Amino acid sequence: MFMNKIKDTTHSSFNTGNLSNGCKMCVVGKKLVLFITGACPRKCWYCPVSDNKIQHDVIYANESNIFNVDEAINEAKLCNSSGMGVTGGDPLTKVNRVSDYIKAFKKEFGKKFHVHLYTSFDLVNEKNLEILYSSGLDEIRFHPDLNDDSKWNRILLAEKFDWDVGIEIPCIPDMIKETMYVIKYFKDKVDFFNLNELEAADVSKNLVFDKGYKSKDFLSYGIKGSEELAFVIMKKFNDLNIHFCTSRLKNIEQLGNRIKLRAKNIKKDYDIITRGGSLIRGAVYLKKNNNPDYKTHNLEDLKNFLDKSLNNDFDIDIRKNRLLCSKSFIKKNKSYLKNLGLYPAVVEELATSDLFEIEIDFL
Repeated sequence: MFMNKIKDTTHSSFNTGNLSNGCKMCVVGKKLVLFITGACPRKCWYCPVSDNKIQHDVIYANESNIFNVDEAINEAKLCNSSGMGVTGGDPLTKVNRVSDYIKAFKKEFGKKFHVHLYTSFDLVNEKNLEILYSSGLDEIRFHPDLNDDSKWNRILLAEKFDWDVGIEIPCIPDMIKETMYVIKYFKDKVDFFNLNELEAADVSKNLVFDKGYKSKDFLSYGIKGSEELAFVIMKKFNDLNIHFCTSRLKNIEQLGNRIKLRAKNIKKDYDIITRGGSLIRGAVYLKKNNNPDYKTHNLEDLKNFLDKSLNNDFDIDIRKNRLLCSKSFIKKNKSYLKNLGLYPAVVEELATSDLFEIEIDFL
């Protein structure tokens, strides 16, 4: 039997054999993450979905709450995405919605735009799989219940379609027997396995810790012992295609690479892009008082006034109630702006949809 060595992907993850096409794009930040719904028939204690999403019928494209497919497509363009991962909740609770999104993305970007999807076996039937396949789904990943194999045979339905099929499970430190049983059962039925590092994050945080698990260090979401189990599995089944996806890969590498791509598309001429993909820029914040000349809702008038008085073209940022310009310009004119009762600042923020602030330095 041919034995594969455990390889470092250079993206804070490890694998034996080959990575799935979905993973190849994910690790470099080239996949749009489409959270299609928080609805799910299962309540897994280790689920990392956040409180504002879990069991709520909301849609997110990357970090942005969206309401239609056009918004999702626009986010994909901003991030130079060459594929999409559909997740939840369980996407099969809204299978027709999923179908509409996949079709729209394939129409916009072409058949080569790679789409993979995560689901459990709970809602798997031939009708639902036919809807996904006919929509253009390229890769499907199943999350089997580790304590109940009664629905595992539904994997046979997926084998009827010409797509890549995988199994994705968390590495739970004291469930080595159950994990090995999963691998043995599915190894001749799927193309690849993804092992996820167990995390303590958001809604699952207390449940994970309540079961006695501990973080591997104070800087990580990852749970102590999860990585060790993954390497045990990869060594024992090193003739299979197995990818160990670490907490760092998901929360730093993948997200970071995607943000860097997004920064290049949303930057203004005056923005400075850092190596980490954040934007450094000048900002004028409005003082929250009863000044009759510069009320917080009248950004357009303020922009017109400052454009003329300072001979500079400011940009309006309605969401954060501010004007934007270059770092050098804001420093040069800080005294003038402060005399008007305004707050000039230099800000550093991530190139996410919400422009998450890393630092604000009021001058």
